[in-house]
Amino acid sequence: PASWEKATAARDESGGIIDLVTDDEILNAYRLLAIKEGVFGEPASAASVAGLIKMAKKQNFSGKKIVCIITGTGLKDPNVPRRYAQPPTELAANLSVVEDFLFKD
Repeated sequence: PASWEKATAARDESGGIIDLVTDDEILNAYRLLAIKEGVFGEPASAASVAGLIKMAKKQNFSGKKIVCIITGTGLKDPNVPRRYAQPPTELAANLSVVEDFLFKD
C-alpha cells in the first residue's frame, strides 16, 4: 500500500486482515472483474479482489459482508488489457448472428 501506517490502522480498526498477492493473482482478478462484472479497473485496484479470491479458498465467507474498493480506472494503463485480452470476435452484420453469439452457452 502507498501508506503502510494507514493500511495497518484501517486493518486494526475494522478487524480486517492484510495478505500478499502475486502479480498473476492480481491480473486474474483484473480479468474476472472485467468479464464477470463489467468493471474496468486498473490492475492495482484488482489487488483487493485478488486477496478475496485467495482468502475464499481458505475460509467460508457465507453470511459475511465483504467490500473490495476499485478506485482506479483501467484507462490509467490501457496497454494492460491489450496484452492479456483475447482477440476480438468478428461477426456478420446480422442481428440473428449477433444474438446467437451473445446468447450461446
